Amino acid sequence: MSYFQVDLIKDKILKAIIIFAIPIFISNIFQQLYNTMDTMIVGNVLGDTSLAAIGACTAVYDLLIGFALGVGNGLSIVVARAYGAKDENLLKRSVAGSIIIGILLTLLIMLISQIGLYPLLQLLDTPLDIINESYSYISCITLFASVMFAYNLCAGLLRAIGNSFMPLVFLIISSLLNIGLDLFFITQFNMGILGAAVATVIAQGISAVLCLIYIFKKASILVPKKEHFYFDKELYKELAGQGFSMGFMMAIVSSGTVILQKAINSFGTLIIAGHTTARKINAFCMMPCATLSASISTFVSQNRGANQHDRIVDGVKIGMKLSIVWGIISVVLMMLFARALVALLSGSKEVIVLDNGSQYLILNAPFYAVLGFLLILRNSLQGLGKKIVPLISSVIEFFGKVIFSWICIPYLGYFGVMICEPVIWCLMCIQLFYSFFNNPYIRNKDKNI
Repeated sequence: MSYFQVDLIKDKILKAIIIFAIPIFISNIFQQLYNTMDTMIVGNVLGDTSLAAIGACTAVYDLLIGFALGVGNGLSIVVARAYGAKDENLLKRSVAGSIIIGILLTLLIMLISQIGLYPLLQLLDTPLDIINESYSYISCITLFASVMFAYNLCAGLLRAIGNSFMPLVFLIISSLLNIGLDLFFITQFNMGILGAAVATVIAQGISAVLCLIYIFKKASILVPKKEHFYFDKELYKELAGQGFSMGFMMAIVSSGTVILQKAINSFGTLIIAGHTTARKINAFCMMPCATLSASISTFVSQNRGANQHDRIVDGVKIGMKLSIVWGIISVVLMMLFARALVALLSGSKEVIVLDNGSQYLILNAPFYAVLGFLLILRNSLQGLGKKIVPLISSVIEFFGKVIFSWICIPYLGYFGVMICEPVIWCLMCIQLFYSFFNNPYIRNKDKNI
């Protein structure tokens, strides 16, 4: 086993999850820094209008990238299961299949996004004074979707074999580069928010290249040979099922956010700017929940391959306890620092921007523990090979956001936007708790189900 790998099958559960999760958490911070630094630099250098231009297309960005990331994570679940079962031939065939599916998928995403992005921004009622700026940013990002998918797939494959450290190293390098390129393109080349998009693409491309080099030199178990690329109908069905299930799960959630964005856009530029800033901070606050769920997904996948039933249940329960701890911490942090963080990130002195952004954060903070439960249960079910139930959960979230956008927000105003996700998280948790703890493999003493 590599020095950087964690043994998720044999080590003490709490220790294994935390050691494995820490690099993923730091990676998520730097991953978020890509878009957050764009927001911060644009807001402070170019002003509220350009900040709103990025905000108006953020939901579309999250939709496209979330889908690609979800597919990458789903594919790595199959790889992790093969690794847990110590089946190297299946592992290499799974990697080969993941590469083929990934190439086809990114080509499709690039084509669809270039055709449909501008009409989508129009459909979302993006204000006319920012729509061209928004389009220049998001079209550049999506044109190079293959770069982002390549990194996330490579990072997912390394995590599938217990190595969450090296993807972090490469991401730190490229994130620092992204900050430098942001400042260079925006302040020196006067490229506007297009410069932020170009900087993001270049930096992510470097992280993907570094990841590939490491895999070829240090993680040869993940390098398939020519014979591993033959078409295996059942394997490709499993890969596509897991990949597209998780991809659609994230895309459906993001689609609801896109619809929600339409309602937000109707409130005007300043509220868009405040909401954009709050969502960036909110993304950091939700990161421990996402990190835990990603770690437990790999944990469950490997232990399912090794057929360790009780260890899976104990790992999920430990993850939920950690979510509660983070929920308490986040409430204290947001009560103390929400307004100051909004002011720092947005660079704005507008009362509307500061008030709405800080209220959004304070109201969401108590529900991060609930979000942690939700994500852990979703990803654990994926790790067990259950594709439909997490997808149903995403559909519930989607329709919840649709209902809020069409019915609640017109009456409640921006307050309806603030309470939308917490209410939906609570409803989804009911379904997921029932589905996980009534799963035959979890409930039945026969571990071979």
